[in-house]
Amino acid sequence: MKQQCEYGKVAVMFGGDSAEREVSLKSGAAVLAALRAAGVDAHAFDPRDQSLSLLQSEGYQRVFIALHGQGGEDGRLQGALEWLKIPYTGSGVLASALAMDKWRTKLVWQAAGIPVPDYVLLDEHSDFAAVERRLGLPIFVKPANEGSSIGISKVKLSDGLATAYAEAAQYDPLVLAERFVDAGEYTIAIIERDGRPQVLPMIRIVPAGEYYDYDAKYLSDATQYLCPCGLPAEQEQALGALALKAFAVLGGRGWGRVDLMLDHQGNPYFLEVNTAPGMTDHSLVPMAARAAGLDFGELILQILAEARLG
Repeated sequence: MKQQCEYGKVAVMFGGDSAEREVSLKSGAAVLAALRAAGVDAHAFDPRDQSLSLLQSEGYQRVFIALHGQGGEDGRLQGALEWLKIPYTGSGVLASALAMDKWRTKLVWQAAGIPVPDYVLLDEHSDFAAVERRLGLPIFVKPANEGSSIGISKVKLSDGLATAYAEAAQYDPLVLAERFVDAGEYTIAIIERDGRPQVLPMIRIVPAGEYYDYDAKYLSDATQYLCPCGLPAEQEQALGALALKAFAVLGGRGWGRVDLMLDHQGNPYFLEVNTAPGMTDHSLVPMAARAAGLDFGELILQILAEARLG
């Protein structure tokens, strides 16, 4: 890993104006504090209030992206940083855009043989009753291009799909209805060391409520995170290899998090990739890193060390 002074002036990009602004502010504050504690010349940068042109004029040499949601992890910011020729953390333009779009992620994964839950793309003309019959109840409904479980509903009763669609469509015109997989949610964090991606210990998520919604992720102290996850070592290793493939086929790099569900037969169904995961006190990547013997400061420096262009 580089000496801290070799990173130069670092912008911690967080905040923004997406629906995930509040989460991003918490992530960015944690990252900024960790970098400064490590002696890095790090500065807060909120693109809602500051022009990206300042990155060049004020001599920034790297950007740590802690900007969640649209505008931060969907390829737009990455494209701007490529244009400015400033290295940045995480995935590039294509991988960021693909991973942000849950529908197109599924299309790529299906082509590559990565298992996904059965799903239907919804619009205002959809035959909601037919979708309910096809997928069965309960059904998860989610905006295709949002994160942090924003706009997600779990439809448990017949005739509830139209209302759930209307809720999700407030956040994105692309809305997915997804078959419920009912034997547990898991996540696998990935970080690069010297350009080689590796998985961190797998985490099982046991929310206190109906599902892993916004409150369960960021507010509740009742959600359980099991690490070790309780699966046999061979199964965890196989799922880790599949997560690396799911990450790589989208073009992921640097770091990220792959979310999946298991059914009662142990079959995996992959949900999405987060290319700029949360870094709050409830976040999963730091939790997995601790289980691997990597404290928060070390994790942040490792991610920053892999910042690059292209």
